[in-house]
Amino acid sequence: MKNHYSAFAVAREALRNHTGWQRAWRRAQPKARYDVIIVGAGGHGLATAYYLGKRFGITNVAVLEKGWLGGGNTGRNTTIIRSNYLQDPSAAIYEKSRSLYETLSQDLNYNVMFSPRGVMMLAQTEHEVRGYQRTAHANALQGVKTEFISPRQVKELCPIIRLDGPRYPVLGALWQERGGTARHDAVAWGYARACSDMGMDIIQQCEVTGVRSEGGRVVGVDTTKGAIGCDKLGIVVAGHSGVMAEKAGFRLPIESVALQALVSEPIKPVMDVVVMANTVHGYMSQSDKGEMVIGGGADGYNNYTQRGSFHHVEETVRALIETFPMLSRLKMLRWWGGIVDMTGDRSPILSKTPLEGCFINCGWGTGGFKAIPGSGWGMAELIAKGHSPLTDAFSLDRFREGRFIDESVAAGVAH
Repeated sequence: MKNHYSAFAVAREALRNHTGWQRAWRRAQPKARYDVIIVGAGGHGLATAYYLGKRFGITNVAVLEKGWLGGGNTGRNTTIIRSNYLQDPSAAIYEKSRSLYETLSQDLNYNVMFSPRGVMMLAQTEHEVRGYQRTAHANALQGVKTEFISPRQVKELCPIIRLDGPRYPVLGALWQERGGTARHDAVAWGYARACSDMGMDIIQQCEVTGVRSEGGRVVGVDTTKGAIGCDKLGIVVAGHSGVMAEKAGFRLPIESVALQALVSEPIKPVMDVVVMANTVHGYMSQSDKGEMVIGGGADGYNNYTQRGSFHHVEETVRALIETFPMLSRLKMLRWWGGIVDMTGDRSPILSKTPLEGCFINCGWGTGGFKAIPGSGWGMAELIAKGHSPLTDAFSLDRFREGRFIDESVAAGVAH
């Protein structure tokens, strides 16, 4: 069992030159066989493994990662957490996730730095005003606490904002007071530590090169560290879901594109809420280090790059400067890209697959970080029991049956 983290533990280790800290998670070598293999050691994969152990007692689990833990989209996003979605299945899983974030630090005994600072989604056209008012009414029916606020209230919550932009005036906003942010790396590390404590194996630098099956059922995987057997397989690899599905013998209705973000040089605190502006394809918050964290749109073409591109930075910053003039005086510190997988209805897939015993979690598009705890909760239940109320609506069958969960308009770019 690892050290219990507490103020007392920090003081104790300070007195003995921090010689008593143990590794957060074990360095494991693969066993010959596991009850469940999870492919992908990002937030969603680790959360799935954690809730398999915590809720269902399934701990003979391996989490395989071709790179390093949390090195994909989990460490490349803008950390926004909200649940103000229009469609009922979306609101249910995102609200479950948001509520789990509230106590995640205590549950994991690891500070994920959850900050319920509030999230506002600006209405800058009359169409958006009507759309967000509709969402506020839907959220009330769903039990998700949101409200549509006036421009005056927007200014009170975010004094640096300019309300009367000539192209994009602020006409109001959809406000979720208990939305916010968390530390993305800490979420992955906290789940990894808890999984390791339960005896699960987290195996990095272990790429899955093939999926083994017999009689239409999964029996294991081939990896760069040898063949590993399993009874059940969970594929949770975000932008590479289509590649992994092909190895398992089926196709997915998704496409992969790069989503870009950037941060400014650090400055003194000027903004203590999260602001999302769909009309201008930008969203922004201020990190605990003082950087202005800015997210923009996804690339308009399929690719697997993890780099930024100048035209997206220029487009995003140009539009945001009109709403936040102070940005024009800041220098950019760095920018990057993450690979996101998009479905046609912009809603995720959490589902059984044509290969028996194989399950898929993908299609989160640009909204994956906020869903990590709820996604793991539902995916673990799906793997353990064969179905979950949180995931039933997100099955692969919906594309064949026309049961779309269309969040394209409700979510827009700032998913």
